[in-house]
Amino acid sequence: MAKKPRRKKTGKFSEVAPQKRPSLPVEFWFFLRHNKKWWLLPILIILLLLCLLVLLGGTAIAPFIYPLF
Repeated sequence: MAKKPRRKKTGKFSEVAPQKRPSLPVEFWFFLRHNKKWWLLPILIILLLLCLLVLLGGTAIAPFIYPLF
């Protein structure tokens, strides 16, 4: 009895592999939507605001930021 030749199984990976990868913010947004981790969003916003405050603290706006601390 002769064996039938195996056909290659084309999975989802071979379809998705040539596509362009999403950027970090887009990937993070997909993570939040898929895993329903909405509690991470306020933490991220506060961290971004603190980073912005630190960046602005080194410029001419510094005298206005010091009273906040």
